[in-house]
Amino acid sequence: MAVAPLRRTLSSLSVRNFRLYFTGQTISLSGTWMQGVAQAWLVLKLTGSGTALGLVIALQFLPLLFLGPFGGVVTDRFDKRRLLYATQTVAGLLALTLGILVSTGVVRIGMVYVLAVALGCVHAVDNPTRQTFVLEMVGPEELSNAVTLNSVMVNLARVAGPAAAGVLIGTVGLGPCFLINAASYLAVLVALVRMHPDELNRGALQPRTRGQLREGLLYVRSTPTLLAPLLMMAVIGTLAYEFQVTLPLLAKFTFDGDAGTYGLMTSFMGGGAVIGGLYAASRRPRSPTALSLLALVFGAVLLAASLAPTLPLELAALVVVGAVSITFIASGNTTLQLAARPEMRGRVMALWSVAFLGSTPVGGPVVGWVGQHIGARYGLALGGVASLVAGALAYPVLARLDRDGHRPPSSDQAGLEGERPDPEPMIDGAGVSVG
Repeated sequence: MAVAPLRRTLSSLSVRNFRLYFTGQTISLSGTWMQGVAQAWLVLKLTGSGTALGLVIALQFLPLLFLGPFGGVVTDRFDKRRLLYATQTVAGLLALTLGILVSTGVVRIGMVYVLAVALGCVHAVDNPTRQTFVLEMVGPEELSNAVTLNSVMVNLARVAGPAAAGVLIGTVGLGPCFLINAASYLAVLVALVRMHPDELNRGALQPRTRGQLREGLLYVRSTPTLLAPLLMMAVIGTLAYEFQVTLPLLAKFTFDGDAGTYGLMTSFMGGGAVIGGLYAASRRPRSPTALSLLALVFGAVLLAASLAPTLPLELAALVVVGAVSITFIASGNTTLQLAARPEMRGRVMALWSVAFLGSTPVGGPVVGWVGQHIGARYGLALGGVASLVAGALAYPVLARLDRDGHRPPSSDQAGLEGERPDPEPMIDGAGVSVG
């Protein structure tokens, strides 16, 4: 019967706190994706420059590159639910500010740059907090399922938000997209208020001591199952996950489209991610080797998308890109959270955010320049080549870790109440150079 697979696919939603969080985030992230489309079109309207678009995206993620590791230290020190109250409130106020500037007609590109940097500072703390809060809500047994469903939720929002943005921009303009996004943060705040704190699997908060950032970096460096995926993700995150740059350029310059075309492309990619995520949610956590294989597949489908000759074929390719993309991200996230010691988890996931999002300030302008001066298709193809190279170089390292038994700990080893699994021994030559 189909009931059992469906129950397994949605198992983490049986946890009340996660169900509330899931609902609130679905609403909020729909607004976030709506703002993403509106912001990209705003920058192109103000400047007409693909390089400027890449620069805005870079500035939004630049704080993650420099402040991300410190954000992980904050996450390990403070109550995650209280941190989310603060980060979500500030993010909502920033969206409101941009909405007012656009609606009143006084917005200038410099203002967009400043607000992008401010939002990046919020994300430096918000990203590792949200990722580790999932584990507090559901526990290690449901982590893989919850992380994947969380990614599905992001991509459900990717379907709804851009589609709504395309309609709004074409009918009432850009301003309402930012104002609606600001209001959508209330859904997360309501969900946090309604949670039962006594049902959270809270770990011990880390006291403030000297050298916590350095301690986290040394821990990752000496733990191959953490280091290799992080390096691989840094390369792929830098050049492949630049869809906020590549898709608007493809929509405008390759297919002679408008904001609706960009919204349609983003929605198709999000739809593929939902399909891939629902499949991945029913699967057990994958081994480290599977990450490199997924990187190779991801690179191949990106190259295929870059070669699509017509818009319908491009949309079909983006469905596949979305499906593979979400599987890769969810697998990497789960592997790192289960492999990390509980007292280090915030710092490890902060480095994941640095590798995945903080690398954007480097890749965004590069991909934007390639897309504008060489061709939008080449910007997408550059990410495909990077994924293929990173996956190929990481595979022998991760395969050796699999053979030597370096796998994520089982759920009883990854406990949250002070249990500390033995750190993995250092393996000579386990570092992988993928850059």
